[in-house]
Amino acid sequence: MLEVEAKFAVRGLDAIRSRLEAMGARKGRREQERDVYYNAPHRDFGETDEALRVRYDDTGVTLTYKGPKVRVGGAKAREEHNLAVNSGETLETMLSCLGFRRAATVSKTREFYYMGGVTITLDTVEGLGTFIEIEILTGDGR
Repeated sequence: MLEVEAKFAVRGLDAIRSRLEAMGARKGRREQERDVYYNAPHRDFGETDEALRVRYDDTGVTLTYKGPKVRVGGAKAREEHNLAVNSGETLETMLSCLGFRRAATVSKTREFYYMGGVTITLDTVEGLGTFIEIEILTGDGR
């Protein structure tokens, strides 16, 4: 799967919410997310522009691998693979046993909006501020 997204820091979310609703975007769920990022023992994901993340949210736990970013106009695109897991604690123990080390933890409140095939999220990230992310996922690599 290929993820194409653009993310922007914004000063506040109220005006964006109003604009999305005026444009006919469908409001989705609001959830808490905690993302734990890992670095590999055999290469530095910061240098290779990859990401390995364990996400805890209201729907469960997901392991995500994201490949290096490629610019597509003003957006970034990257290969993305997701795997739902039953136990985040067990997964994190396995990663640690394999030599992967925690690189960062990010907690946020995320609001979802949908318009056509586009997902728009409004994020309030602890210690970092507020953001809007516009994302399209393609299954065929285009």
